[in-house]
Amino acid sequence: MTSDRQPTQIRTAQQPGRAAGATLQLAVATLGFLVNFWAWALLGPLGPGIKERLDLSFAAQSLLVAVPVVVGSLGRIPVGALTDRYGARAVFPLVTVATIVPVLTLTMVSSYTALIVTGFFLGIGGTTFAVGVPHVSGWYPPARRGFAIGVFGVGMGGTAIANFTTVPLADAFGDSAPFLLVAAVLAGYAGLSFLLLRDAPGRTRPTASPWRRLVDVGRLSVTWQLCFLYAVGFGGFVAFSVYLPAYLRTTYHLNPTDGALRTAGFVVLAVAARPVGGWLSDRLHPVPVLVWCFALVAVVAVVQSFEPTLMPVATVALLGMAALLGAASGAVFALVGKVAPAEQVGAVTGLVGAAGGLGGFVPPLLMGWVYGEQGSYSIGLMLLSDVALAAAVFTAVKMAGLAKRAGGAGARPAAASS
Repeated sequence: MTSDRQPTQIRTAQQPGRAAGATLQLAVATLGFLVNFWAWALLGPLGPGIKERLDLSFAAQSLLVAVPVVVGSLGRIPVGALTDRYGARAVFPLVTVATIVPVLTLTMVSSYTALIVTGFFLGIGGTTFAVGVPHVSGWYPPARRGFAIGVFGVGMGGTAIANFTTVPLADAFGDSAPFLLVAAVLAGYAGLSFLLLRDAPGRTRPTASPWRRLVDVGRLSVTWQLCFLYAVGFGGFVAFSVYLPAYLRTTYHLNPTDGALRTAGFVVLAVAARPVGGWLSDRLHPVPVLVWCFALVAVVAVVQSFEPTLMPVATVALLGMAALLGAASGAVFALVGKVAPAEQVGAVTGLVGAAGGLGGFVPPLLMGWVYGEQGSYSIGLMLLSDVALAAAVFTAVKMAGLAKRAGGAGARPAAASS
């Protein structure tokens, strides 16, 4: 299986001279990721207000904001496979148009059941991550791929836009205003992406069915190693970005607008740190970057579990966690770009991205349940510390061989079956 993939890997690695075209493709893909993530995160800032209006429990509120996360995560598996087969030029506009429907539906529904169902379809916007990563990877050689994918990860900033704008827009112009604005932006991007996106030169369309290819990548041991690391890194970011408004309101008694703005600051810092993680991974290797990020997350989570004063300790702790989780997310996908077979990057991205999103699905539910039972978030934060520490040890021990095969040599071992 390895031998027939090798020529594609070499051809991709030997295509450095596409800077102008690659820059445009990276910009368009990043914009698409941003606007779809903006849509994907719309329910998070509204969660505390919906909880009060519908008299929901903490667990019910957590489920409401978590549903789009899990759907967007699992949806990355088929969407990544479809991107490998049909290319981002076809899949990106299609996913964007599909996201418009639940966004507009949010202007018409108010019951909890209807919001859950709409949130399910809103998760479509979260699948665009699995469209952009293989697209960007195809346009950049391995030596620059970590930074390029890190820049693409800036699209996570759509979550920050949602936190900055959703509540103020609803307060100023009515409850429907944020949804109508996002629907219009999505429609504009769908047309733009169809006109500007182009498949990378030398891209080959897989002949195997999407299911067969998912089975193939599922046999790669490195796929599941990456899934675990991304579930901790990106999952931690997603969990905090969707649940932090509720956490800040409950623990520090902030109003919805203040909580949403502070969450936006958390997201902006994580977004800014993601390309830094990719850049460091290109120059060092993703493995040491991940070890340090996860180890420090474990320390910061312990500090925050004691519920220190908001200024300055909790603010520094939460922002530090944002930077570390963002850098770790960038480092994981720098590792994907180095070790995944070139023609299977989309399928691997789908599985790894799904794991990351699912990693963000569980903590909000757990935090809501623990708070409902114990009246404290400390246990949930201590569990986060334990998981982050386990990820650091796992990376240092199990992934150490990848550090020795940094660069192009890492691609072949990754293709070996588990």
